[in-house]
Amino acid sequence: MAAALGPTWAVVVAAGQGSRFGGAKQYAPLAGRRVLDWSIDAARTAAAGVVLVVPARRVGTAEPAADVVVAGGATRSASVRAGLACVPDDAGVVVVHDAARPLASAGLFGRVVDAVRAGADAAVPGVPVVDTIRRRDGRPVERDQLVAVQTPQAFRAAALRGAHVGQPEATDDATLVEAAGGRVVVVPGDPCNRKITDPADLLLAERLLSEGR
Repeated sequence: MAAALGPTWAVVVAAGQGSRFGGAKQYAPLAGRRVLDWSIDAARTAAAGVVLVVPARRVGTAEPAADVVVAGGATRSASVRAGLACVPDDAGVVVVHDAARPLASAGLFGRVVDAVRAGADAAVPGVPVVDTIRRRDGRPVERDQLVAVQTPQAFRAAALRGAHVGQPEATDDATLVEAAGGRVVVVPGDPCNRKITDPADLLLAERLLSEGR
């Protein structure tokens, strides 16, 4: 039986510049709201508090749905560290979520948090890879051994804080926790939990929301 952990807090990362999108995609309108509003609300279903990490120029803008608003850093990892620094010391679980994934469901947040509370150091959602994958040298990769990783990702708070000591960099936090010796588990992800990367993704998200996703 895993030891009881303190409350869950969420860090919603919304500090990107959106260079591929052509602007700050997290502030783009989506079904009458902003992309990040959907992400904050989803995080709130699993968390006692939400830290929103934004571009420095937007720190003074009111965000009533968040408990704390903080400026991000030059990289994603630096932005997560900025948010993590604002999470209360008594938090037992920290969920990190990219604001650009507005279709993450309450159930998905619940699955990753439950996996950490059951004893994992980190839990990430993964969906099967459906495309045929090859290495750059032409050799095939067995796709049944692969998953595409999403956010939200949940962590034992102490493991996540420890993994960020020394300010390492990675494309996601589970990689840092694993590198620090933590145990990462994969839970079922959601194919609809797509990341907004270009305007076409925004149109798809709008359609999914209109269909009651």
